[in-house]
Amino acid sequence: MNKIEHIGIAVKNMEASNALFESLLGEGPYKTELVLSEGVKTSFFKTGPNKIELLEAQSPDSPIAKFIEKKGEGIHHIAFAVDDIEKEIKRLKDLGFKFVQETPKKGADQKRIVFLHPKSTNGVLIELCEDMEG
Repeated sequence: MNKIEHIGIAVKNMEASNALFESLLGEGPYKTELVLSEGVKTSFFKTGPNKIELLEAQSPDSPIAKFIEKKGEGIHHIAFAVDDIEKEIKRLKDLGFKFVQETPKKGADQKRIVFLHPKSTNGVLIELCEDMEG
């Protein structure tokens, strides 16, 4: 794994949360995006070399809506950048890690993504992100 790619934060209200983080960080989001496969609207902020991703549910049955219902707003996941997502999936599976799904899919910010199951990572949802070519 190369670095922490971003930290994902589940929010109830994107407009209010964007305003809050804009006040906190001194500038607005550089990108907002709907990710239909995950049922979320995302908003990305940069702070130095780091990124924060805000995630708002687009339906009551989306993973983010379920997360907020169970745990409230807050840190949802930590994403790590990887060069070869399939190789990393195999390496981690061989070490006994479990995945939410084992097939990478298109995520926000031009990434291919996959999530490790929090039961195998001390209760923390881990996302692997690989830059999409093109």
